[in-house]
Amino acid sequence: MKHIRVIAVMFALVATIAGCDNDDDTPDAGNLTLSFQGLEALGEGYVYEGWVIVDGAPVSTGTFTIDGNGDLSQTSFEVDESDLDAATMFVLSIEPFPDSDPAPAATKVLSGPFENGVASLNTGIVGDFSNASGSFFLRTPTDETGVNNGNDENGVWFGVPGAPPTPDFTLPTLPDGWAYEGWVVGENGPITTGTFTAFDMADDASPFSGTSQSGPPVPGEDFFENAPSNETFPLDVRGRTVVISVEPVPDDSEAPFAMKPLVGTAGQETAPSAYSFGQNLGSLPSGSARF
Repeated sequence: MKHIRVIAVMFALVATIAGCDNDDDTPDAGNLTLSFQGLEALGEGYVYEGWVIVDGAPVSTGTFTIDGNGDLSQTSFEVDESDLDAATMFVLSIEPFPDSDPAPAATKVLSGPFENGVASLNTGIVGDFSNASGSFFLRTPTDETGVNNGNDENGVWFGVPGAPPTPDFTLPTLPDGWAYEGWVVGENGPITTGTFTAFDMADDASPFSGTSQSGPPVPGEDFFENAPSNETFPLDVRGRTVVISVEPVPDDSEAPFAMKPLVGTAGQETAPSAYSFGQNLGSLPSGSARF
């Protein structure tokens, strides 16, 4: 009789343990798959991070990197199934690595609402570039002392030439975490003209300009001093490609970011001639998130 009681107790204990194992409080994991076109590799101190918006709050779906071929280090992520079921939107941000802040950074690149478990992602969270336009002219005001030196082919400025020049961009005001940057493609790659967020004032730097006087109240640059490696100054801008990019702030790279909404080619005439940018909206990244 005692043996029967012992066996019964053992069966009860096993059943209790099994019941505890089945009553697991771990949330069920769903699978989120990401796909992107046009995203580029970041510097060593940064990663991309995905977020789903649940009840108005961001929930991280994990971080990843992109290599020089555009391939993601990871495309599939385990996410709490209840969070996926309640998610209304997906957002992609650029984050420092390592990152002590659990919230998304200001540099949000792509976003899109979920519909039937799929979110089509675009750069609308950065701005609407569908009407992007602008113009530029060749002039070298920073080496002049009241007289034009006859070397206006060595500088580029953004806007309409005049005294003073006036801005001519049709571009969205960027949110925190982003800035515009101008570029001229030199003999060995793009050379910055400086970053800016306002169109009616000088940009943030003039590392290559002359020292005789300040530049005009529009972004731009003269190319006289401190030539980058493998470049020869003064730089003749005529016939060169001129680009306006959208850059993350802070910026981890000396090269242009993937988003280059405006591209133009400088002609042979200097100011008062001006040249129009063309739209380059195909450079804007896109993607999808699905579960």
